[in-house]
Amino acid sequence: MTIFNRDYAPSPRWASALILLSTTLLMAISPGPKGTAIAADGRLEAVKSANKLQICIWPAYYGITFRNPRDSQLRGIDIDLAKTLSNDLGVAPVFVDSSFASFMDDLDADKCDIAMFGIGHTEARRARVDLTEPHLRSGMYGITTKTNSSIRNWADIDQPGRVVAVQKGTVMEPYMLQNAKKAEVRVIVPPDTREDEVLSGRADVFMTDYPYSLRMQFQHDWARVIAPPQIVNPVDYGFAIKKGQPDWLARVNSFIAQVKKDGRLMTAAKANQMEQIALTK
Repeated sequence: MTIFNRDYAPSPRWASALILLSTTLLMAISPGPKGTAIAADGRLEAVKSANKLQICIWPAYYGITFRNPRDSQLRGIDIDLAKTLSNDLGVAPVFVDSSFASFMDDLDADKCDIAMFGIGHTEARRARVDLTEPHLRSGMYGITTKTNSSIRNWADIDQPGRVVAVQKGTVMEPYMLQNAKKAEVRVIVPPDTREDEVLSGRADVFMTDYPYSLRMQFQHDWARVIAPPQIVNPVDYGFAIKKGQPDWLARVNSFIAQVKKDGRLMTAAKANQMEQIALTK
């Protein structure tokens, strides 16, 4: 059987098709403006075709992606940045409620194109999703009640008889399970909350980060923040996308670099009391 005939000349119609195919393939691998790659994995094209960017958020994250119970409006640095990214892409932002326990499943199921709610960089998450360059960095803080006399400072937390609550799926969970030497660590699975554990007396303190410590001060008169004498377990925070989308990841990283350079990141940080943990370089 003849596979290829050197004497065969394609018809003009086939020649045009071959030229079109070659051009398409070259566009997929050629650099776009300013050296950025044109997306070949399809996510960016799908976002623009749908004219919307679906963004997973955790709406209980004060200063990051917080739905204010007083007016049901979303506020926070990552809400502002999500709107900025959507505007840069020329599409509408669509916010999808998620959580630290479920956002990776939501990304895998294509419920959202990106998760933007201060996703802490951990090895377990890198195994499941792709994490962007960081834009925030926070250490750990403790939250107890104003009436708790047994915990007055950071050194009082990891002591015999203490119960420390951590929320499942947060960066505090693996750190405390590995590093608490004397206290009992209790992992809280939603819909149960760390706040209820502390208020009920089932836990003495719960561990959180800088943004959530601000929420506790803002929303609860009973809460007292325990800050460490120096930063403990500093964690970089960024965004997350489904694996296998290198060009989409590059586009989002390009956005992060740009807002750091042009000042839009710090503007969003100051508007949401996050300038203390914002990374501008």
